[in-house]
Amino acid sequence: MRTLNISISELEFNKFGLTDDTLSFSELLEIINKELIKQNLRKSVYFAEKYKLSKMTMSEITDEVKAVRRDAKGNS
Repeated sequence: MRTLNISISELEFNKFGLTDDTLSFSELLEIINKELIKQNLRKSVYFAEKYKLSKMTMSEITDEVKAVRRDAKGNS
């Protein structure tokens, strides 16, 4: 097995909730993936609020999905 050393700031160490100086690669990937998911969720909420999508009813969402599918079939 190979060892890779990565330097991060104390702030990042604490931000990611790290408690040990040694991680497996899969543990590091899991931590990074969780952070990326959080960032993407924040962006999604931001855009939903910005474009008033967060105020849509389920019926309006369903109608939008149907329209997009209908248009996609017509363009293929």
